[in-house]
Amino acid sequence: MPTNRNTFSFLARLPRRAASRAVHRGWSWAQRAGAVTAEHPGRLRFGAIGPGTRLAFPQGTVFGEPWIELGAHCVIGEQVTLTAGMMPDLDLGAGTVLTLGDGVVLGRGSHVIADTTVTIGSDTYCGPYVYITSTNHSYDDPHEPVGKQWPRMEPVSIGPGCWIGTGAVILPGARLGRNVVVAAGAVVRGEVPDHAVVAGAPARVVRSWDAQKGWQPPLRTPAPVPIPEGVTPEQLLALGGMDEARDTP
Repeated sequence: MPTNRNTFSFLARLPRRAASRAVHRGWSWAQRAGAVTAEHPGRLRFGAIGPGTRLAFPQGTVFGEPWIELGAHCVIGEQVTLTAGMMPDLDLGAGTVLTLGDGVVLGRGSHVIADTTVTIGSDTYCGPYVYITSTNHSYDDPHEPVGKQWPRMEPVSIGPGCWIGTGAVILPGARLGRNVVVAAGAVVRGEVPDHAVVAGAPARVVRSWDAQKGWQPPLRTPAPVPIPEGVTPEQLLALGGMDEARDTP
């Protein structure tokens, strides 16, 4: 009799399916157990970590945490680097070096390098792979390798309510005002006023808010329709479930 290949193929796939489920369940457990919170800091001893703040597992490079203060309800994605000082195990003195306000979001793979003071204001959201640094290489001596020359350091401050797009770089000495939008891939240095949109490398202001004229140049798309008053979280979840049901074959 001919061999039923479909039956044997199905049986061969069973161990792989079981192993795949086990791996995914194990990884989900590791993500939950390895996350860092105020209640479960693991090996990390931050100068402060607010309630509701969570560092996803796996974390990136983290050192100098006694000089790092994280506000409440921050979301720190996977593989995010947070460092205070040029290397681990330095005594950085009495003051805080790296400060995140309440509700800050750092997307996956982002780096915040604080060799001197770096402050990120409350409710600032960063997309994935954002790089914020207070240190830059110097190349004053043409005969010495750049990597061996003493770097330049300048404080960085990012105001509250900013949005920093994917892959943006915030250089030493940058001072961003309130509710600034940084386009993806922009390289920012110097001062950026409140309510400005910057783009490019080096970044320049491409749109700004005027109290009399509104956004200049004017926005090209209409404002999004806000959620109507009185809509409950349960109703929003129900709408999300309807969308999932439509997508399910």
